[in-house]
Amino acid sequence: MTKILIADHHPITRMGISSLLEKEGVYEVVGKVTNGKDLFKALKSKNPDVVILEIDLPDINGITALRTIKAENPGTKILILSCHPEEMYALNAIKAGAAAYLSKTASTDILKEAVHQVARGGIYLNKEISEKINSGTTRSNNLVSRYKKLSTREIEVLNLLSTGKRNKDIAEALDINEKTVSTYKTRLLKKLRVDNLADLINQSRLLQIRTTT
Repeated sequence: MTKILIADHHPITRMGISSLLEKEGVYEVVGKVTNGKDLFKALKSKNPDVVILEIDLPDINGITALRTIKAENPGTKILILSCHPEEMYALNAIKAGAAAYLSKTASTDILKEAVHQVARGGIYLNKEISEKINSGTTRSNNLVSRYKKLSTREIEVLNLLSTGKRNKDIAEALDINEKTVSTYKTRLLKKLRVDNLADLINQSRLLQIRTTT
């Protein structure tokens, strides 16, 4: 069962999402919170796999809070379900660590599809936002070109890093030692021309969007 935490200050929204997902039979709603303070408590006590988050939740500061959540809970996937339109915030949310961004005007079928994709490690954006990314700039095209030059093993390491895995977890998953993982990280930083792990993960997430939409 995928553990879901719902963070929204509207009671009807919390109740509706919970009812919708629990009917699927593969999700367990382990908590419902109404503010940022309770959200961070629940992240520690419930250890959810996926957080469905209203970015305007009281006591947290939008995108900044999102970065904090990901830094403190790298294995937790975050789906933003917001009253703000996707074209305004979606790309910034994804860059900050969200795995999906949906407007509250989205249909229930789209929400279920997004949760499913996020739960299995993917990224979900609507068609219009995806097309903007895929039509991208010279910079993003250059990034894809560099990505295509990575070895299969380097791509495996990059994908695991993007899901919040630590060196130890990656070493176990790929049956290699931690020192080798560190070597791959150094190569990835150089090949993708970034200076730190956070930028490397952001690059990876954008690459996943471009190559799966």
